[in-house]
Amino acid sequence: MVRLTRVQQQARTRATVLAAARAEFTEHGYAPAKVDRIAERAELTRGAVYSNFPSKRALYLSVLVDLVESEGPGGAPAAPGPPGTAGAALGALARAWLERIPLADDPAAGGRLRLRSLSGAADRDSDRAVLAQAAHLEALLLAIGLESCEPRAGRRVRLAEIALTLLGGCGALAESAPGFGDPFDRIRACEHLADLDLADTWAPAHLPYVPPAAPARDPWSPPAGPADAIGGAPADLGADGVVAVLGARRLAAAEEAVRAARPGDRVTVAVVTGDPAETGALVRLRVADLVACLRRVFPARTWDGLRLVIDDTGAVAEALGLSGADDETEAAVRVGRGRITARSQGRGAAHAAATAGAADTAERTASSGGDDPR
Repeated sequence: MVRLTRVQQQARTRATVLAAARAEFTEHGYAPAKVDRIAERAELTRGAVYSNFPSKRALYLSVLVDLVESEGPGGAPAAPGPPGTAGAALGALARAWLERIPLADDPAAGGRLRLRSLSGAADRDSDRAVLAQAAHLEALLLAIGLESCEPRAGRRVRLAEIALTLLGGCGALAESAPGFGDPFDRIRACEHLADLDLADTWAPAHLPYVPPAAPARDPWSPPAGPADAIGGAPADLGADGVVAVLGARRLAAAEEAVRAARPGDRVTVAVVTGDPAETGALVRLRVADLVACLRRVFPARTWDGLRLVIDDTGAVAEALGLSGADDETEAAVRVGRGRITARSQGRGAAHAAATAGAADTAERTASSGGDDPR
């Protein structure tokens, strides 16, 4: 007889609860679902359910995350090469995204689960603030893909925002009025969005007032193991570049590091929260759901310069010397040759760390005839 370790037993119990919860939410939906019935389905006690998940809401979000991550990129291989134009990419994204739309005669509860519906599960003001910030991060990820198609077109974040708004509206209509509209019309609409002249520029008003990062010469001992939420592999936080720790209500600041990063820099964004089971799961769900579609459209190398870590344990924040990191945290460091060379905290921290030492680098490059001697 093989005895399971405590960790193995906990993992097995958690998987059993998730399977029972998925069946309960598929049959009844979020609001009418009962934790007691989930416990019965799992042949466990109510206490065993709550020992793994602190609330029904946390359990529902975990079911959705598990659903998205288990489905992966919908069975299709990752795109082997660029999709061509931004319009072609948006059409391909729409096709991948609209596959989740339930049919008109599908049961309502199961259809909502398939849609990753958050109705009733993320209605608090704090949830709305987090979802707004997560939407900024989603738009950045899509924009990086669109910009890789047509680099001369410049920033495509506003285009990404419009595309995600259209697709999000399709999901809302599918939940309230299933069967309405032709999905192929929506795909064509997404393709034509790329023709809009949005005059997209990157000029946040607060950046000129951000104080420069403080120089530092601290050892950098990054935690091993955090996975990149975009590619799935270990994030490798030891690379030269910028590590930004952003609270769940500060995710829009990720673009500040991406836009200011130097050629060859690795930008790592670690998302922290004071409530990993609920707020952290909410961010993980939104990122994983979009990434599953993006990887069917763009090659994995599209995001080579960016790593995204959902720092549930706070390990990355702790490595940076941050204590008590929460939803409002905004801090960043510049890493070079295995050391922290600059630190910044507060609004604009990611931009300050990304631009730290840029003048010195430019001066060294000019004096050496174009080669940075670092």
